[in-house]
Amino acid sequence: MRRILKKEYVFAVLLGVLFFGELTGCRKEERINRSTETETNDRQNGPIKGFFLLNEGNMGSNKSTLDYYDYETGIYTKNIFAERNPGVVKELGDVGNDIQIYGDKLYAVINCSHFVEVMDVNTAKHIKAVSIPNCRYIVFKGKYAYVSSYAGPVKIDPNARLGYVARMDTSDLKVIDTCVVGYQPDEMVIWGDKLYVANSGGYRVPNYDSTVSVIDLNTFKVIKTIDVAINLHRLELDSDGYIWVSSRGDYYGVPSKTFVIDPRTDKVIERFNLPNSNMTRCGDSIYVYSCEWSYLTSSNTITYAIINTKTRRVVTRNFIKDGTEKTIKVPYGVAVNPNSHDFIVTDATDYVTPGYVHCFDRYGKKKWTVNAGDIPAHIVFTHKKLQPLD
Repeated sequence: MRRILKKEYVFAVLLGVLFFGELTGCRKEERINRSTETETNDRQNGPIKGFFLLNEGNMGSNKSTLDYYDYETGIYTKNIFAERNPGVVKELGDVGNDIQIYGDKLYAVINCSHFVEVMDVNTAKHIKAVSIPNCRYIVFKGKYAYVSSYAGPVKIDPNARLGYVARMDTSDLKVIDTCVVGYQPDEMVIWGDKLYVANSGGYRVPNYDSTVSVIDLNTFKVIKTIDVAINLHRLELDSDGYIWVSSRGDYYGVPSKTFVIDPRTDKVIERFNLPNSNMTRCGDSIYVYSCEWSYLTSSNTITYAIINTKTRRVVTRNFIKDGTEKTIKVPYGVAVNPNSHDFIVTDATDYVTPGYVHCFDRYGKKKWTVNAGDIPAHIVFTHKKLQPLD
């Protein structure tokens, strides 16, 4: 089996199953169905008890897994879902794309298995799998969860249909309504009574979408469409209510960039020539990394930066200060503990073997590294300690 490169994985995961047959045909490893523990010797007390990490798993291999890190014990545990849910036959499923906590429930969006896995946040035990085709990301307000969906099959298609946002009742976990948005919608944020959706149009390459759809949550209708840039992906809301938007570009002559939308006017007010694969906010700082593939050079360009949201200035071009970023092959996830300001960067390595989770202190010095599942990607911090198995 030849090595899967960044450019191939981008198109396989974000633009369709280009390599579905290859991944399923040459995957020889058996699934791990037992959890394993790693001691980091980094114990912390505070309101945040730990974090869950969702490993995407290679597309077509049904290998998405769930890990948990306990701050009080300093123990990182791999693959907790399988052991805690032995009756769930296919475990978490194919390609974990987002993970969030709302109330007493933990929600994992499983893209290519077409469902949202809902668990008890205290135990990580299965409650229900809610069917939503080609689901991508999830946000919440009031009694509802909102899930972006590509709607159609997982494949590149110049005639791919418009996507939608599904509204799910969090009490009975049923989808009660949908709202059609742009092509292949990805991340979302909520500001007031408006939901903002980044439309990528990735399945329609090279005819990407370039818009953010604005939904009135009272009517659940699109009230505005904001033109930003092609191939949009990430959205992040800052402490002043401005929305930061990432564009992946076209992997050729149009580079990845970062934008800011003012939701009061629904207009783009800032443009940064800052590549952006993923971002997360802590206080007035947005941590941004980019692993930008170029077909022109046949290589990735990896960068790390912090932007001050008050001044809208880049304050550093590398938030890892001890030189250990050189050991990270493919940064694939980033999260910041809002209590300690320690931050996490995950490494997908070659996309087909287990990746790594790297923890750094607030000054950018590495504290520990642990082995994770395949393609460690999405992190959510929890104020509730995961309970031991019965």
